[in-house]
Amino acid sequence: MNILVTGGAGFIGSNFIRYWFNHNPGDYIVNLDSLTYAGNLDSLEDIQLNPHYKFIYGDICDRDLVNELVKHVDLIVHFAAESHVDRSILSSEDFIRTNVEGTRILLDAAKNNGGIRFHHISTDEVFGALGSNDPKFNERTAYNPRSSYSASKAASDHLVRAYFHTHGLPITISNCTNNYGPYQFPEKVIPLFITNLLENKKVPVYGEGKNIRDWIYVDDHNAGVEAIIKHGRMGETYCLGGGNELSNMYITKLILRMMGDDEKMIEFVEDRKGHDFRYAMDFTKAINEFGWYPKVDFFTGLKKTVDWYKNNEWWWKRLKSKEGFMNYYLKNYNK
Repeated sequence: MNILVTGGAGFIGSNFIRYWFNHNPGDYIVNLDSLTYAGNLDSLEDIQLNPHYKFIYGDICDRDLVNELVKHVDLIVHFAAESHVDRSILSSEDFIRTNVEGTRILLDAAKNNGGIRFHHISTDEVFGALGSNDPKFNERTAYNPRSSYSASKAASDHLVRAYFHTHGLPITISNCTNNYGPYQFPEKVIPLFITNLLENKKVPVYGEGKNIRDWIYVDDHNAGVEAIIKHGRMGETYCLGGGNELSNMYITKLILRMMGDDEKMIEFVEDRKGHDFRYAMDFTKAINEFGWYPKVDFFTGLKKTVDWYKNNEWWWKRLKSKEGFMNYYLKNYNK
């Protein structure tokens, strides 16, 4: 099978490519990525020479390029997105362009080239926020996005479903909880805290650290995506969760303990605007339909993640400086 992966140089996308080749070594993957600040070809250093792999530097909003690539594939797995909520608060422009317009261009290419199988990666944030006693999100939860990021992802989800209903495009969607693991850009909370502590810097905790998220190890997520691609019903959405509802403060203290630090390294900062209190995902549908469930418990996954960042300072140190990161790629990949 020939697969187009968008955003494959990002955190989840790069782990997906590695996961897919480990489980489907006979397939071919084209990775389309525009190498924005969070896209890093070093995350696929061990894949670069695989004869079944090809990297294309390009933008999913480039209609001609996308159309040409889609002519030669059997499946599109769409990871490419602007994804950091804090950045969407500062400006929504890139989020609308990439997450909405880019998705539309991909869908048109899939439709116009014979109805290419399309899997869309989405987020739990499209459902809004939960209170302490609210039931978990599921596939029937009404959309209620509360940031420019989640609104743009909600719009893209609706577009994908519209192409199924209007054009018969064979699509599936997965809405997933917070991912963690190796190769995650160090603006996200877990790698930020780990790398800060490795640099003897304090960790910034929003508000009182009471906000709750459900966490999933990235390989568990990608196993769920594979299961949906192979066994999911067309036109359906599947929620993928980790079964780990944890407060930010709990995670902070756990990382501190694993790193041999104490709570003196915590710095409380002003809370994020519109900070959603709780996310949690009910993944019963995925269990019932194809037997998927997360296999990595949070403590084990976090320990693996901490160890990876300890052992791969070469990967993340220059990423802590945007200027240094961009200069590196301008020099080495001839953008």
